[in-house]
Amino acid sequence: MDPSGIFFTSHGSDRALVRTRPQAAALALLIAALALAPLVLSERWIALGYAMFIAMIAVIGLQICTGYAGQVNLGQSAFMGVGAYGCAWLLHFPQMPVVLALVLGGVAAAIFGALFGLTAARIKGFYLALTTIAAQAIFYFLVLNLPGEWLGGAGGLHLDNLQLMGFSLGNDRSIYWLTLAALMIMTTGAFGIIRSRHGRSFEAVRDDDVAAGMMGINVAAAKARAFLVAAFYAGIAGGLWAIALRHVSVEQFTLFNSIWMIAMMIVGGLGSIVGALIGTILIQLAREGVVSLGPQLVDLIPSAGQDIVFASMNVLLGTVIVLFLLFEPKGVMHRIEISKRAYRLWPFPY
Repeated sequence: MDPSGIFFTSHGSDRALVRTRPQAAALALLIAALALAPLVLSERWIALGYAMFIAMIAVIGLQICTGYAGQVNLGQSAFMGVGAYGCAWLLHFPQMPVVLALVLGGVAAAIFGALFGLTAARIKGFYLALTTIAAQAIFYFLVLNLPGEWLGGAGGLHLDNLQLMGFSLGNDRSIYWLTLAALMIMTTGAFGIIRSRHGRSFEAVRDDDVAAGMMGINVAAAKARAFLVAAFYAGIAGGLWAIALRHVSVEQFTLFNSIWMIAMMIVGGLGSIVGALIGTILIQLAREGVVSLGPQLVDLIPSAGQDIVFASMNVLLGTVIVLFLLFEPKGVMHRIEISKRAYRLWPFPY
């Protein structure tokens, strides 16, 4: 390292995701710590861990669609539900591999999402948000009105005795390691997408779709691809959710879940894969705090009632999100980047 900073002599080195040895060492230590965590954590924290990993995968997909491509998407939870039902239905076949069922569930969600991506070529903004909300209604209608022997109707689908490469998926530790491996693969894939020509076309469409079209970018195709990628990520997350809970029902995939994913993306920072990860961690921990603190407040203030206490805690959580939009609209990742730049320039003030 030169006293004046870190400099690279090739384009590949300058564009590398991990650019220095300390960064590589820190990443290796983080992965090792996450992999070994289930050996020392309680079952509650293990369950919270894999729930975070699943949410991160879905939010990364949403980040690509909204943060990078600029397409408002309030149907991510519905796409997640399509992936969950597709994976659960395929796993009812005795010889179906778990990984193949996951991928095919993601493909089913991607096809469903691409249909709404085609409408994004003609509408934008508020009207696009309304269109993606329709995905939620269509998902509910299809699940509840298709023959009960297909998707289980209102009762949903159950999964039992799942195995992956000879290892049982019937305990929290195995689910944790499966979701961690899936998160690592999907995160690497997301970085590859945004650094490719597709990612550059997403950013061009987000900044100015008219100018992007004049430069030769197929704007309609780029918007459809953004929804397809987002839905595929949601479908993978939904499949993992089905495997983790071993039960799938429509009540698990509501519009409020999509809104929470938007909140995770906003808090972390738009247009940042790492921001999606950080935002998911912060919101999930805040929600876990609400769940833990709520019963204690009910004991302290019995007259308030359980419903009022939990509603008030959620209102407080929503207020935090609004404050982020007002005072830190670029999210936590923007503040982290400012701190990193200040550290690299120290002791110089410019």
